[in-house]
Amino acid sequence: MRMYDLIYTKKLGGALSPEEIAFWVKGAAEGSIPDEQSAALLMAICWRGMGTEETLALTLAMRDSGKRLDLSAIPGLKVDKHSTGGVGDKTTLILGPIVAACGVPCPMFSGRGLGHTGGTVDKFAAIPGLRVELSEAGFLRSLRETRFANSAQTADIAPADRKLYALRDITATVESIPLITASIMSKKLAGGADALVLDVKCGPTAFMKTLDEASTLAQSMVDVGTAHGMQIRALITRMDAPLGWAIGNALEVMEAVEILRGEHGDSELAQLSFRLAAEMLIMGGAADRLEQALGMVRARLQDGSALETLRRFVALNGGDPGALDDFGRLPQPGQVVEVRADREGYVAAIDGRALGLLAMDLGAGRKDRSDVLDLGVGIRVRARLGSKVAKNQPLFTVYAKRGVLVAPGPFLRTLELVPEPTAGRAWLLKTINC
Repeated sequence: MRMYDLIYTKKLGGALSPEEIAFWVKGAAEGSIPDEQSAALLMAICWRGMGTEETLALTLAMRDSGKRLDLSAIPGLKVDKHSTGGVGDKTTLILGPIVAACGVPCPMFSGRGLGHTGGTVDKFAAIPGLRVELSEAGFLRSLRETRFANSAQTADIAPADRKLYALRDITATVESIPLITASIMSKKLAGGADALVLDVKCGPTAFMKTLDEASTLAQSMVDVGTAHGMQIRALITRMDAPLGWAIGNALEVMEAVEILRGEHGDSELAQLSFRLAAEMLIMGGAADRLEQALGMVRARLQDGSALETLRRFVALNGGDPGALDDFGRLPQPGQVVEVRADREGYVAAIDGRALGLLAMDLGAGRKDRSDVLDLGVGIRVRARLGSKVAKNQPLFTVYAKRGVLVAPGPFLRTLELVPEPTAGRAWLLKTINC
């Protein structure tokens, strides 16, 4: 079997066999296939696509390139959640403890941020001392003792994905539905969960810009998960403005904790987190209906057990649980700058991508994978879609390193102000079931 023939077949729009795909993935992971040939095949896939059977074979080959976690010793149905990413998305920090407090084990492997989108691992890293890379034994212990475990993806879980994603990142082949599907689902299938809830983001700040694109990706992942015996459900949600008020790692921990305390319950972030948690409870067998599941979510917030679960998770894994009560123990910025409105109007749009890039420039995100983050910097978004803004009203609070010049212009340009109020927009666009 020659790699040249695989590239040529896909270049012409042909289908690759499972054996050919397994040959490529194994060779890419081991280094026996040159990067330039893998890059060529990735570009051919990006242009020509893959059929359902090819995507299934690619997912399976990537899953089997490393270790598969065995969670059978943990009682109950294990339920995971995955989001395709967005600015201010800290839902894992909220829903993980809620689901665990309701009695459903919640094992989650998370990623680090790159570019304008943040990573769950980096948010957790803002909690002093918390280990974000757990050993298998540590992961299982956390799941057993708190029903919640979150860790950076370990080197032995789908190593082929790590290699191929690095090539996709530098060859402009990230935005391919078969490649995204295989990348996400190979890790989820290797992670050992019985069920998965997907939050597929849709809009100008997300990978999938249109509802049709997001629906195609969601259906692709649902099909792959179902074919491999995983119970799976997808929600397509809007992603244009930032999700919540916080952009930046320590700030996002604060917002997540505030929601677990019972604050901001009517915010889009809270409503999305509660809905995802409710779906997970249904899939985990703790509830039969959505309203029943949402009632369980509310009860665990009101009695404090969701926040207590997060405290236990943090303490068990070396972190400072006191930082969840005293935010002064989280990483702090060097300076705080207010950006005020230069005119009045109603907020018609907030450019989440632009704000994500501004946060990255402050040091909250990575331009390159080797960048070291400043976990205390970020942006508090005070403007809300549809709200009325008065001249000189605070719109953003910028948390920056000492000595950094914070110019108001780039922040003000992320808002579209109009003379009249605009209609509200739903955050849930569509659901897809297995």
